[in-house]
Amino acid sequence: MKIRNFVNKLEKFAPQKLAEPGDPVGLQIGNLDAEFTKILVTLDVRPEVVAEAIANHCELIIAHHPVMFHSAHNLDLANPQNQMYAQIIKHNITVYAAHSNLDAADNGMNDWLAEKIGLLNTQRLLNGYIDENGHQYGMGRIGNLATKISVLNFAKEIKSIFKLQGLRLVSSNPEKLISRVAVLGGDGGKFYRQALSKGAEIFVTGDVYYHTGHDMLTNGLNVVDPGHNIEKICIPKLTALFRTWNIVQTNHIEIVESKVNTNPFTFI
Repeated sequence: MKIRNFVNKLEKFAPQKLAEPGDPVGLQIGNLDAEFTKILVTLDVRPEVVAEAIANHCELIIAHHPVMFHSAHNLDLANPQNQMYAQIIKHNITVYAAHSNLDAADNGMNDWLAEKIGLLNTQRLLNGYIDENGHQYGMGRIGNLATKISVLNFAKEIKSIFKLQGLRLVSSNPEKLISRVAVLGGDGGKFYRQALSKGAEIFVTGDVYYHTGHDMLTNGLNVVDPGHNIEKICIPKLTALFRTWNIVQTNHIEIVESKVNTNPFTFI
């Protein structure tokens, strides 16, 4: 089967038009008209992940985070990033990224995170693309917990749910009981005002900037920062989704879940 046929199916689930402006989603490296039999699903494309794809004879990598956020200024192979590109090309691997379009998709990244946290009656947090039928998409979700819980205990639950070594908590009252929760995978700190406007008592998002943390405190918003890597939930979720597709089943496409830990941070 051609990679293009698989990508067309993927883009019905997470259309590129859902992506944030300037987000480099879609084909990153390779050839959509190449034939393939195996896919590696990953959060990030790093040298260890490329080596994993090569070892597993995967011709296609589906990633959440684009491998080429920034343009290469040269092809000096002494540069590890460029060397990784060279390995991808040398082994005829195609890399495709579904980033903010997957974040905004219905039953996509943020629905998976909301479900994992246990949110009920979820709604869209941010307003994004509106399709021809008037249906609006957007990143993030907001919903309610089944029972009230203290900010501190909720943070501890997040740490346990995502099997984290640690996380950051922004709160002036960790004993406060909360039930309305907003979640936005990745770097969502700049959207905290939208979380407040929809009644969020606590916001789960990664990479919160120091001064933004001050602003969150001033506005009375509790925040749990579990980091960016919790988005690795996409690996089993996408794998399970792909395996339900007829084009995968009838063409006997094998799906491999990446086992590489791409989190750059360690708590000591």
